[in-house]
Amino acid sequence: MAGPLTLGEIVQRLGGRVAGDANTLVHQVASLEGAAARHISFFTGSRYRAQLAATRAAAVVLGPQAEGETRLPRIVADNPYAYFARLSQLFNPVVLQERGIHPSAVVAKSASLGARVSIGGGCVVGEHVSIGEDSTLYPRVVVYPGCTIGARAIVHAGAVIGGDGFGIAEDEGRWVKIPQIGSVHIGDDVEIGANTTIDRGAIDDTVIEEGVKLDNQIQVGHNVRIGAHTAIAGCTGIAGSADIGRHCTIGGAAIILGHLRIADHVNISAGTLISRSILKPGTYTGVYPFDEHASWARAAAGLRRKGKKNG
Repeated sequence: MAGPLTLGEIVQRLGGRVAGDANTLVHQVASLEGAAARHISFFTGSRYRAQLAATRAAAVVLGPQAEGETRLPRIVADNPYAYFARLSQLFNPVVLQERGIHPSAVVAKSASLGARVSIGGGCVVGEHVSIGEDSTLYPRVVVYPGCTIGARAIVHAGAVIGGDGFGIAEDEGRWVKIPQIGSVHIGDDVEIGANTTIDRGAIDDTVIEEGVKLDNQIQVGHNVRIGAHTAIAGCTGIAGSADIGRHCTIGGAAIILGHLRIADHVNISAGTLISRSILKPGTYTGVYPFDEHASWARAAAGLRRKGKKNG
């Protein structure tokens, strides 16, 4: 850990501006509610005013428009949440697992591993796989043959990269398997959560571009393309051949149907079903709010009656 640091020392390293006592000493980051006198916290919006007023933190990070919300010593930053993330990195440097190949891992002789790669216990790395420098595979990751992972990737435990996509053809009441002859190409600086699965392409490759962040338990179907610096929360399902743009955010448990296109800079709310292409940037929500069951049933019935009248 890098602490303790004064606010002045933090600003020298990370930028921003101190309002109040620059000699205020902080030892660690914390939430507004959980902070003690040795902590620095952050404030990002008016709905947290009560927590800000009651916090015991020594200092806070906030935006220029919120500078007057407290008399505590504070660091003023244009993007307080991102600033707090970097501040947390400063106090809590990420410690990756030991470099090298764990004795229990199975790595094909034809696989190509870059410098300072870490392969955890129980991992399987198939034939002709390529993994870029400074990448980390945590225990029990499986990378199927022919897949490519870029530099500085972090792949968490249990992820499976390059398994067969769901390709079958019906013939007289029976299913015929379609060989999945594509691969998976993952760019630099990608993070893949635990137990996430990324299917290999049916013909063309499945592509995860640079800087993409995937949470736990996400299913990425065959031939999907996910644009650079898109972030997707857990339990999302992405069907085959969906094309997701750059700098998108997708909330947890969203479902994206196959062969759809999503433009750059699209934000999809948690639990939303995307059943048609989205061609304009913006925020999209398709979730019916929960309620007590009887109230929900009445509202649903009302919508059904209204639909029949309009039809």
